[in-house]
Amino acid sequence: MNEFIIVPGIGGSGEAHWQTRWQRANPAMRRFSPASWEQPDLDDWIGALDAAVAAANAPPVLISHSLGCLLVAHWQLVSKDACAGAFLVAVPDPASQAFPASVRGFAGAPAGRLRFPSLSVASSDDPYGSLDHAETKAAQWGSGLHVAGALGHINGDSGLGDWAEGMKLLAAFASEAGRTALLDAGTD
Repeated sequence: MNEFIIVPGIGGSGEAHWQTRWQRANPAMRRFSPASWEQPDLDDWIGALDAAVAAANAPPVLISHSLGCLLVAHWQLVSKDACAGAFLVAVPDPASQAFPASVRGFAGAPAGRLRFPSLSVASSDDPYGSLDHAETKAAQWGSGLHVAGALGHINGDSGLGDWAEGMKLLAAFASEAGRTALLDAGTD
Protein backbone atom coordinates (compact mmCIF):
# COMPACT_ATOMS: atom_id res chain seq x y z
CA MET A 1 0.00 0.00 0.00
CA ASN A 2 1.28 3.46 -0.88
CA GLU A 3 2.02 6.09 1.71
CA PHE A 4 1.48 9.70 0.72
CA ILE A 5 2.95 12.93 2.04
CA ILE A 6 1.02 16.13 1.36
CA VAL A 7 3.42 18.97 0.48
CA PRO A 8 1.42 22.23 0.37
CA GLY A 9 2.66 25.64 -0.63
CA ILE A 10 2.40 28.94 1.24
CA GLY A 11 -0.39 28.91 3.78
CA GLY A 12 -0.49 25.12 4.11
CA SER A 13 -3.54 24.53 1.88
CA GLY A 14 -6.62 25.69 3.78
CA GLU A 15 -9.93 23.98 4.44
CA ALA A 16 -11.29 24.36 0.88
CA HIS A 17 -8.10 23.03 -0.75
CA TRP A 18 -8.22 19.59 -2.37
CA GLN A 19 -5.00 18.57 -0.49
CA THR A 20 -6.72 19.13 2.87
CA ARG A 21 -9.87 17.34 1.73
CA TRP A 22 -7.84 14.36 0.44
CA GLN A 23 -5.89 14.14 3.69
CA ARG A 24 -9.08 14.13 5.77
CA ALA A 25 -10.53 11.34 3.60
CA ASN A 26 -7.48 9.07 3.45
CA PRO A 27 -5.49 7.90 6.51
CA ALA A 28 -2.56 6.95 4.22
CA MET A 29 -2.02 10.67 3.59
CA ARG A 30 -0.19 12.87 6.07
CA ARG A 31 1.22 16.35 5.81
CA PHE A 32 4.81 17.43 6.31
CA SER A 33 5.24 20.00 9.11
CA PRO A 34 7.55 22.97 8.60
CA ALA A 35 8.01 25.63 11.28
CA SER A 36 5.86 28.15 9.38
CA TRP A 37 3.36 27.90 6.55
CA GLU A 38 3.17 31.70 6.25
CA GLN A 39 6.92 32.48 6.22
CA PRO A 40 8.50 29.59 4.33
CA ASP A 41 12.22 29.05 4.81
CA LEU A 42 13.82 26.70 2.27
CA ASP A 43 16.22 25.03 4.72
CA ASP A 44 13.48 24.49 7.30
CA TRP A 45 11.09 23.13 4.68
CA ILE A 46 13.75 20.77 3.31
CA GLY A 47 14.43 19.48 6.83
CA ALA A 48 10.72 19.03 7.54
CA LEU A 49 10.15 17.14 4.29
CA ASP A 50 13.21 14.99 4.93
CA ALA A 51 11.87 14.10 8.40
CA ALA A 52 8.45 13.21 6.98
CA VAL A 53 9.91 10.99 4.26
CA ALA A 54 12.30 9.31 6.72
CA ALA A 55 9.36 8.53 9.03
CA ALA A 56 7.45 6.71 6.27
CA ASN A 57 7.25 2.92 6.44
CA ALA A 58 7.83 2.68 2.69
CA PRO A 59 9.00 5.14 0.04
CA PRO A 60 6.09 7.61 -0.17
CA VAL A 61 4.46 9.44 -3.03
CA LEU A 62 4.74 13.20 -2.51
CA ILE A 63 1.60 15.19 -3.34
CA SER A 64 2.86 18.72 -3.94
CA HIS A 65 1.15 21.98 -4.73
CA SER A 66 2.70 25.25 -5.88
CA LEU A 67 5.71 26.19 -3.71
CA GLY A 68 5.74 22.57 -2.52
CA CYS A 69 6.72 21.53 -6.06
CA LEU A 70 9.81 23.73 -5.95
CA LEU A 71 10.58 22.33 -2.50
CA VAL A 72 10.50 18.76 -3.86
CA ALA A 73 12.98 19.69 -6.62
CA HIS A 74 15.37 21.20 -4.07
CA TRP A 75 14.88 18.40 -1.50
CA GLN A 76 15.60 15.53 -3.89
CA LEU A 77 19.10 16.87 -4.49
CA VAL A 78 20.12 16.89 -0.82
CA SER A 79 18.23 13.90 0.58
CA LYS A 80 19.16 10.27 0.15
CA ASP A 81 15.76 9.01 1.32
CA ALA A 82 13.78 6.92 -1.14
CA CYS A 83 10.68 8.37 -2.71
CA ALA A 84 8.21 6.44 -4.88
CA GLY A 85 7.30 9.52 -6.90
CA ALA A 86 6.06 13.10 -6.92
CA PHE A 87 2.66 14.37 -8.02
CA LEU A 88 3.43 18.03 -8.82
CA VAL A 89 0.42 20.34 -9.14
CA ALA A 90 0.60 23.97 -10.31
CA VAL A 91 4.38 24.43 -10.48
CA PRO A 92 4.92 28.18 -10.01
CA ASP A 93 7.29 30.33 -12.02
CA PRO A 94 9.62 32.32 -9.74
CA ALA A 95 10.15 34.80 -12.61
CA SER A 96 6.44 35.66 -12.79
CA GLN A 97 5.12 38.94 -11.38
CA ALA A 98 2.76 36.97 -9.12
CA PHE A 99 5.52 34.98 -7.37
CA PRO A 100 5.84 36.30 -3.80
CA ALA A 101 9.12 38.08 -3.07
CA SER A 102 9.11 36.55 0.43
CA VAL A 103 9.87 33.09 -1.01
CA ARG A 104 12.55 33.99 -3.54
CA GLY A 105 14.81 31.52 -1.68
CA PHE A 106 12.84 28.74 -3.39
CA ALA A 107 13.71 30.12 -6.85
CA GLY A 108 16.51 28.47 -8.75
CA ALA A 109 14.96 25.03 -8.43
CA PRO A 110 17.21 22.42 -10.03
CA ALA A 111 16.65 22.01 -13.74
CA GLY A 112 17.86 18.40 -13.95
CA ARG A 113 15.85 15.22 -14.01
CA LEU A 114 14.24 14.29 -10.69
CA ARG A 115 15.58 11.05 -9.18
CA PHE A 116 12.11 9.46 -9.01
CA PRO A 117 9.04 9.32 -11.28
CA SER A 118 6.95 12.47 -11.40
CA LEU A 119 3.78 13.82 -12.95
CA SER A 120 3.20 17.54 -13.36
CA VAL A 121 -0.40 18.74 -13.49
CA ALA A 122 -0.91 22.21 -14.97
CA SER A 123 -3.72 24.64 -15.57
CA SER A 124 -3.98 26.57 -18.82
CA ASP A 125 -4.71 29.81 -16.92
CA ASP A 126 -2.54 29.60 -13.79
CA PRO A 127 -1.64 33.15 -12.67
CA TYR A 128 1.52 31.85 -10.95
CA GLY A 129 2.96 29.97 -13.91
CA SER A 130 2.22 29.84 -17.61
CA LEU A 131 1.59 26.65 -19.52
CA ASP A 132 4.90 27.22 -21.31
CA HIS A 133 6.64 27.28 -17.92
CA ALA A 134 4.87 24.07 -16.87
CA GLU A 135 5.96 22.37 -20.09
CA THR A 136 9.56 23.53 -19.63
CA LYS A 137 9.77 22.34 -16.00
CA ALA A 138 8.17 18.99 -16.85
CA ALA A 139 10.73 18.46 -19.62
CA GLN A 140 13.64 19.48 -17.38
CA TRP A 141 12.49 17.29 -14.49
CA GLY A 142 11.63 14.28 -16.68
CA SER A 143 8.01 14.55 -15.55
CA GLY A 144 4.92 13.49 -17.36
CA LEU A 145 2.61 16.43 -18.00
CA HIS A 146 -1.17 16.58 -17.73
CA VAL A 147 -2.96 19.81 -18.67
CA ALA A 148 -6.12 19.83 -16.57
CA GLY A 149 -7.79 22.73 -18.37
CA ALA A 150 -8.56 26.24 -17.11
CA LEU A 151 -8.46 25.70 -13.34
CA GLY A 152 -6.59 28.79 -12.17
CA HIS A 153 -3.94 27.88 -9.59
CA ILE A 154 -5.65 24.52 -8.90
CA ASN A 155 -6.22 25.52 -5.29
CA GLY A 156 -9.08 26.21 -2.88
CA ASP A 157 -10.08 29.29 -4.89
CA SER A 158 -10.55 27.10 -7.97
CA GLY A 159 -13.72 25.57 -6.46
CA LEU A 160 -12.61 22.00 -7.13
CA GLY A 161 -14.04 20.45 -3.96
CA ASP A 162 -12.55 16.97 -3.63
CA TRP A 163 -11.09 17.28 -7.17
CA ALA A 164 -12.13 13.82 -8.36
CA GLU A 165 -10.18 14.19 -11.63
CA GLY A 166 -7.02 14.88 -9.66
CA MET A 167 -7.58 11.85 -7.45
CA LYS A 168 -7.92 9.66 -10.55
CA LEU A 169 -4.66 11.10 -11.90
CA LEU A 170 -2.95 10.47 -8.56
CA ALA A 171 -4.22 6.89 -8.35
CA ALA A 172 -2.96 6.08 -11.85
CA PHE A 173 0.36 7.80 -11.17
CA ALA A 174 0.86 6.09 -7.79
CA SER A 175 0.12 2.71 -9.33
CA GLU A 176 2.67 3.30 -12.09
CA ALA A 177 5.22 4.82 -9.69
CA GLY A 178 4.93 1.71 -7.52
CA ARG A 179 5.65 -0.54 -10.48
CA THR A 180 8.58 1.67 -11.50
CA ALA A 181 10.01 1.55 -7.96
CA LEU A 182 9.77 -2.25 -7.96
CA LEU A 183 11.50 -2.44 -11.33
CA ASP A 184 14.25 -0.05 -10.13
CA ALA A 185 14.76 -2.11 -6.95
CA GLY A 186 15.24 -5.22 -9.08
CA THR A 187 18.11 -3.62 -10.97
CA ASP A 188 20.25 -2.85 -7.91
